[in-house]
Order: sequence, then C-alpha cells, then structure tokens
Amino acid sequence: SRWCLITSHKLYSSVYDPNEKTFEKLLIANRGEIACRVIKTCKKMGIKTVAIHSDVDANAVHVKMADEAVCVGPAPTSKSYLNMDAIMEVIRKTRAQAVSLNVSICCSFLSSLSLQASEGVTFIGPDTHAIQAMGDKIESKLLAKNAKVNTIPGFDGVVKDADEAVRIAREIGYPVMIKASAGGGGKGMRIAWDDEETREGFRFSSQEAASSFGDDRLLIEKFIDNPRHIEIQVCTIIVLADKHGNALWLNERECSIQRRNQKVVEEAPSTFLDPETRRAMGEQAVALAKAVKYSSAGTVEFLVDSSKNFYFLEMNTRLQVEHPVTECITGLDLVQEMIRVAKGYPLRHKQADIPINGWAVECRVYAEDPYKSFGLPSIGKLSQYQEPLHVPSVRVDSGIQQGSDISIYYDPMISKLITYGSNRAEALKRMEEALDNYVIRGVAHNISLLREVIVHPRFVQGDISTKFLPEVYPEGFKGHKLTDLERRQLLATAASLYVAEQLRSQRFLGTPRIPIAKSKRSSWELSVHLGDGTYPVAVSKDGSSFSVEVDGMKLNVTSEWNLASALLSVTIDGAQRTIQRISRNASGETSIQFLGTVYKLQILTKVAAELSKYMPEKAAEDTSSILRSPMPGTVVAVSVKPGDMVSEGQEICVIEAMKMQNSMIAAKTGKV
Repeated sequence: SRWCLITSHKLYSSVYDPNEKTFEKLLIANRGEIACRVIKTCKKMGIKTVAIHSDVDANAVHVKMADEAVCVGPAPTSKSYLNMDAIMEVIRKTRAQAVSLNVSICCSFLSSLSLQASEGVTFIGPDTHAIQAMGDKIESKLLAKNAKVNTIPGFDGVVKDADEAVRIAREIGYPVMIKASAGGGGKGMRIAWDDEETREGFRFSSQEAASSFGDDRLLIEKFIDNPRHIEIQVCTIIVLADKHGNALWLNERECSIQRRNQKVVEEAPSTFLDPETRRAMGEQAVALAKAVKYSSAGTVEFLVDSSKNFYFLEMNTRLQVEHPVTECITGLDLVQEMIRVAKGYPLRHKQADIPINGWAVECRVYAEDPYKSFGLPSIGKLSQYQEPLHVPSVRVDSGIQQGSDISIYYDPMISKLITYGSNRAEALKRMEEALDNYVIRGVAHNISLLREVIVHPRFVQGDISTKFLPEVYPEGFKGHKLTDLERRQLLATAASLYVAEQLRSQRFLGTPRIPIAKSKRSSWELSVHLGDGTYPVAVSKDGSSFSVEVDGMKLNVTSEWNLASALLSVTIDGAQRTIQRISRNASGETSIQFLGTVYKLQILTKVAAELSKYMPEKAAEDTSSILRSPMPGTVVAVSVKPGDMVSEGQEICVIEAMKMQNSMIAAKTGKV
C-alpha cells in the first residue's frame, strides 16, 4: 500500500523475476528511511538483510525490519555508521555477499571498498573509480568539461585559504558559491556577495566539510542567479569488469524549492523543460556516465537559467532521497535495478521504453520549526504518529514509528511523502489532502510550510526557482494567513468542537446514573480569542450539526465528532476540512491544526470571558541580555570570554546541529 502502483507499466522491473538469482544476504550500511527502502526491495527479491546501527538506534525501524542487526558503535556517525573497520568486521561475521553503503562519503573509504571486492563482497553501486571521480567536485567538473558537458564558470582547483578565496571570488565576480569538494546535501556550501561573506563562508564551509565528509577542500564557482535545480536520474549497466556499456536517462526531477541549499519539495517531471531541453540534458548526463564508466543508479544535477541554458552542477553516486518521484513516473524500482546491475545482469530496457507516466510530487517532512529560518531542527519523542496511507495514491518512505526519538546526532527527516496523479494538478491536490491527514506529535515539524508551498499560486503556476522561499516569504515564514471566510470557518469549527466536548462530558457511559434534572440546553454564547481579536460566537445544536453565528453570518458545521480521533473531518457549509486538535487545557486554551497551520485559540463562555479581565497576566521573561540557542546542538566554538565587550552582530559562539554550523551573534552591545 506504500507504493505508487502503475498498473499499465507492469512490464518494467517493479515486478520481480524469481528465476533471476542475485545475492543471498546483503548488508545495509545506512540508517533511517533509505535503509528501510532497501530492505523492502530485498524482501521482494528474496534477499536476507543485515542492518547495522549505533547504540541509540537499537530500536530503530530499520533494525526491526532486517533479518539480522549488529551494533557498530556509539551515536556519533564517525564512530558508527562511518566506522569502516567495524562495518568490515560485520561483513565478515555475517558473511554478507553484498553491501549497500552510504556512498556519499565513500570517497574516504575507497581502500575498504577495494578490500571488499578482493574478498568477494559486491558493492551495490558504482566502482571505486566512479565514486572517487564524481565524489570529488573538482575532478568531476574537469571530467564533465572533457565529456563536453556544460559547466558553470569558476576556479577548477583547490582553494588554499580565505585570502585566496577572496582573490578568486573577485576574479570570477560576485556573487559566488563556495562549496565542499566532497560535499553533498547542502552541507559545506555558502553563497558570498562580498569579501567579508567570502571569508566567513570559507571558514564555515571548510569546518562543515571536515566534520561531515572528512575532507575540508573547497572550490569556488559563479553563483547562477535565479536558477532552477533540475536533476537527471542516470542508470547504466556497466559494473566492475562487465562490458555491456549501456546507459539510460530516466527523465528529470524538479528540485528548486530549497532552504539552506537543501531540497524541500521535488517533483517529476519538471514544468519548465521542453522535450528538446530534456533530451539534451539526458544525453549529456549519459555522456558523463559513460566517460567515468559508471555502473549503477546515479544522479546528475544541473542548474537551468531562465533561457533554458543548463550547467552541470555535480553527479551524486548514490540513490538520491528524491528517487521515489522517478520511480512513480517510470514504473522502475531503482533499488532492484542497482542490485541487478551489481550482480552483472544487463538492463532490460532501452531509452525508448522509458515513459513519463503521470506526475509525482515529494515533500520532505522534517522535525523542524519552519518559523525559524524556514526550518531549524527539533528533537524529541514521537508521542503520536500516523501516516496518511488511507489517502489514494500516497507513498510514505519513513524510518520511524510512534515512540521513535529524533536526536541531535542525525538528519531530522521524519519521512518522504509522495503523491501521484495522472497530471500535476491531481498530484498536488492529493498532496494537500495527505499533508492535512498526517499526524505528527511530540516534535515540531514543517507540515505547515510544505502545505503553503504547494498551494501557493506561484508554485501552482510553475513559477519557481531556488529563491522561491525568500522571495515569497521575505520576512520569514509566518504560517497560513487566514482569509475572512477561513477565519470564520476556524472560529465556527473551534466553537462546535468546544460544545461537542461539553455535551460529551455530561454523559456517563456504563453508569446507571439518573440526572436530577435533564439538560435541555440547545444554545451557547461563547467568546473565542484568535490572534489579536476576540469574537462573540453563538452556537445552537441541531442533531449532529451545529449552527454557528460568527460576524453576523451563520455557518452550518457537521461532523461525526469522534473526539478521541487524531483526525477530525468537518464539513462547513458544504466545504470539507480535515482538522487536528493538538492540545487543550482547563482554561479554554486549545490548539487546532487548520489548513496545515496550528492556531492557538481560547474559548470561554460569555460569563467566563467577562470575568477573565480580572485575572492577572504573567509578565514576559526579559531575554534581551541572554543569548539562547534557537535549536538543540553542540557548542563547537566560543568566541568570547567573561568580561569581553561585544557589539551588536558580533559572533559569540558556533552551534553545530544535524551537521550544519550556525553562528550565534549578540543581539545588542554589552559586556559578557
């Protein structure tokens, strides 16, 4: 039920041939949703799986799904998931015939990969030459030039220090992009518009690169203003000593909605590309793959300007996070194709066989607070978790479950939410419904931001670029802005919910209690506080429906009023809404998720509202002299000491959270 089933394309490899033998046991040196994704295909192919995990991941979903699981170290990735000595020992101990690695960091462990090959262990992915060549952005750019692939103007060597970075940036011309040579996922990447930002960018990018990839080398290239981020998924059959030499391009993915150079919303195909540009990009992607004798599934990333000129960005030698949208429109199981290629089988398809069937959209659901820089990490335990799999044509790739912990040690991704439709409008409508029906409690999440993006007129029209978020929300994301009609709908729903709960509290199930006097009350006068306003609301009951008067207008609110359910379907004057009541307390305060955004309301009877003005208000805490980290993380540097005088905007310390470094600055001039 988790897959986008494309029944008209069963001839593709979504159907497994049991007579095609591959491996008996495969070790997955990864965690989270991608490890779970690989295990699902292995189960379909009859392959036993071995999971590795850190001590804090002992109860993780991928550990429970695998046939075997082995702990490889403590929580930090460098001591567990990137501990190649421990991983090699697990391979020997479990006698795994193949291994699926987090190959975005494999460049640091090429000797281990070679050792695996010498011991008869097959790596699910490209050979070490391709990983080394494409994992190094400097070398990959040179290879791309030689393969006649369009590249971005810039400096092709290694930047030695901040002074050289400034000199190169001036020669190229601002703005420039500073990026880690071995980087990926937006880490070790900074945009600089002047000399000062170049020096700061060099410092943070090199530190992030060393922390995340064990390689602090940087390169600098021209920043393409107002670009679209488009990817071509590449699949080729050459593996190790095999000489088949075939390569396919599997259409494009649109990945322009980003924050901090990390993708948030992806879709396939792109609204921007025409068939000619698509073919040209695909052919250049295949040419690059053949130039490095690539043999697996990989991703060639391009930047495309407004005139449809495209430039090579990088090639990722791994299964990308957003691969499900490609699977949905082609009918291919890319994990299965990678395993088949690793075993030496030829691809069963020609370029003419690869379709664009329908439209797919993916939203990355993160444990983040979208109201802080479009998403600063949040940690905690998932106290309640319910995926929207009851919505048609929805796929959820996740590696967590109710009760899972989101910690500071790993990426804060909760899941990848994918919807599929016969066209873009249908896929977006299903995504809107899926986001409304997604229940996540215990941590902050970015559902509100995702929903606002996919319904925004600019996005719906396909007018998007990598600057979409800062252009649409120049003052930062503030949540959904209610129209007058939506405000009345929310007030009417909240008031009806309050009355339904009052009526339920009068019933005593299973108790033969006889009330002294039957309550015949059928109307309520309430006062509802929302935002900066307080609104008188009149509610009257008519069967299972409520007639609610707000702003002199009457609205009819109907629902089953199952107050124990995390989701509540409400019909307001014929308009269906799915809401979630997040919290409530005895003072009438309640939080309701409506149109993706959580709104705080206070609902009181008319009498209680009149008396509430006599209640003393709690004084707000004075935080003007305190520097408080906006997210959980590790203090990696402190730039001041007690007694120092600091000015407004001066760096106080550096916090690292989820492998990203953030400079904490003073909000005012003062003494530490």
